[in-house]
Amino acid sequence: MLESYDFSKGVRGKYAKRYAEGTNVVLIDPDVAEFFPDHDTVNDAFRSLIGIIKKRQNRFTEQADGR
Repeated sequence: MLESYDFSKGVRGKYAKRYAEGTNVVLIDPDVAEFFPDHDTVNDAFRSLIGIIKKRQNRFTEQADGR
């Protein structure tokens, strides 16, 4: 660490609202992180997975209902 830092260009409270809404930090293992260079790619992958899960759930629900 440096002995001093220049905060003159910092914005006070920049992330305060987001932090107040709650945080959800997930640590990803290094072997998985190799495939995801940033948070957008992680979110896109999870959204795709959610779509697959929803389709499977709908299929099982329809089968259980006899459709």
